[in-house]
Amino acid sequence: MPLYEHVFLSRQDASAQQVEELTTQFKGVIEQMGGKVTKVEQWGVKSLSYRLRKNRKAHFTLLNVEAPPAALNEIERQERLNEEVLRYLTVRVEEHEEGPSAMMRKVDRDRDRDERGGGFRDRGDRGDRGDRGDRRRDRDRDRAPREEASDESQATEA
Repeated sequence: MPLYEHVFLSRQDASAQQVEELTTQFKGVIEQMGGKVTKVEQWGVKSLSYRLRKNRKAHFTLLNVEAPPAALNEIERQERLNEEVLRYLTVRVEEHEEGPSAMMRKVDRDRDRDERGGGFRDRGDRGDRGDRGDRRRDRDRDRAPREEASDESQATEA
């Protein structure tokens, strides 16, 4: 049986429980049509690159599916009819990833960085790059001789 990765985005104002019910509904359809869902990942609410049906964020859900193509066609038909689903994408793969997906690894990595206190530095701490004040002083130092020369030329003219 072919293997698929199926991701769907549901509305931001849907509760986590409603998203879970949608996932269970789609999972039931796949199993009813002779397939099986090997992994379900809730990626949570994420910002979208652009607005979709007046939504700036969406709940992301990944399903790793092993099912006949007819089962995926039925899932996609139901998602088109369901107003809670904003977008979906199904990709046929050679094999499913073992362990957490790249999105879940990213969440874990971000959480670890936050616990360590890493992340972005304070604006005042610019490190080796210097700050604008240093650049302005350098620029003013370079301009100083030119300004003095113009002052002297004005003095001789007077």
